[in-house]
Amino acid sequence: MKIYEIPKEQPVYDFVKPKKKKRAFIYMMLDRFLTAYGFILVFAYTILLLWSSFAMKFSSIGLFIVFWFLLTYIALPRLHSFFASIYLPDYFLSRTKTGDGILGDPVNMAIIGTEEDIHAVMKKSGWTKADPITLRSSLGIVISTIRHTSYPEAPVSSLYLFNKKQDFAYQMEVNGSASKRHHVRFWKVPEGWSLPGGKKVEWLAAGTFDTGVGFTSSTLQITHKIDKYVDKERDFIIESMLYVDNDITVDVIKEFVIPYSDQNGGGDSIETDGDMPIVNLIDSSKRIPLEKEIKQIEKKEDKLDKELPPKSLLFIGAMIFLKLLLSVLGMVSVSFIESSSAENMTNLIIMLLYFTGTLIELVFYILTIKKFKWGRMIFLMVASLSCTSEIITLFGNSTIDISDLIRAGISISVVLIFSSLDIREWVYTVHKRGE
Repeated sequence: MKIYEIPKEQPVYDFVKPKKKKRAFIYMMLDRFLTAYGFILVFAYTILLLWSSFAMKFSSIGLFIVFWFLLTYIALPRLHSFFASIYLPDYFLSRTKTGDGILGDPVNMAIIGTEEDIHAVMKKSGWTKADPITLRSSLGIVISTIRHTSYPEAPVSSLYLFNKKQDFAYQMEVNGSASKRHHVRFWKVPEGWSLPGGKKVEWLAAGTFDTGVGFTSSTLQITHKIDKYVDKERDFIIESMLYVDNDITVDVIKEFVIPYSDQNGGGDSIETDGDMPIVNLIDSSKRIPLEKEIKQIEKKEDKLDKELPPKSLLFIGAMIFLKLLLSVLGMVSVSFIESSSAENMTNLIIMLLYFTGTLIELVFYILTIKKFKWGRMIFLMVASLSCTSEIITLFGNSTIDISDLIRAGISISVVLIFSSLDIREWVYTVHKRGE
């Protein structure tokens, strides 16, 4: 605790001008500009959709579906993310953040102990460690859903704290249902970090109870819905720990935050008393030794078990290949038109340029998958220029085909998704070559 003494001389403020990192500043400014520019493109595209719908009949239904998808899965989440980056401070608020940068579930428990202590007590009390999001676990979710079978290790979505997603998570299904489950995420705190007030802890956790599946009120996406009384899940987790290890101690910081009622990133209501239990698990792994697991025969690294990039990044890959397919089909259709008019030749050149631009996007998309941050930035600039060209071309055409609108919608989706928080975090995670 700092002690203030009466100064013997006139106080002097010692100001040291910080050194600016030019490369980081340029990257940040480009990132912010292209994020804002993406909203301008969305606004222009919605006007284009509205204008085109007056000239179409049955196909207007398709335009509405495209508009809804763009609005609920891309535009609204990015709008939330944009304003959150401006108004939400980037320090500990006792709340997690979603991949779009908006407030998620509350942080409602602190841990003192090692990772082994956590694993020991959680497994002994009947919890199952959630699988990371990989191709194998994603296929497991699909199969369990189709067959209506249990998947106790089903992965949980990523929430962010200290600018990183959870280190691991545990869950407990209810009656073998994947839609109803207890789950808790754990984050290792940064070295030297302490809770507000100076209390040293080693882990923070956020636990909630999934009550079923529904639509988010903020973006209309399909997601798990949680029980609003998050303190009940917090208490259930702690009591399950105490039940298997009576030597665990729990100190509670009363009203660590002011009791509040709010919503999480999915639009679910949450209520909490604001208390922060600090659970001391030191030596739990010694008191509850983990059962020896049957060792499997060592295999070569399985590609199915590698961590998947964010789902939005995988979605962009699918859209890029769709854009390539549409451009090839467009060039083929123009080539088969028996006409040597200047308009036909112009259309062919436009389609060729569109195809070339998409190929360039594919190259920088692969670099982004490899976690090169400037690969992401160049991709974002190329995609923004390509999208601008498409929008201007469509506004200049006397007639607009629905395939042109779909292609422009895909391009805008690529720009918006690529400027999202989860992809930005992906290129910054444990990779040095792209720095």
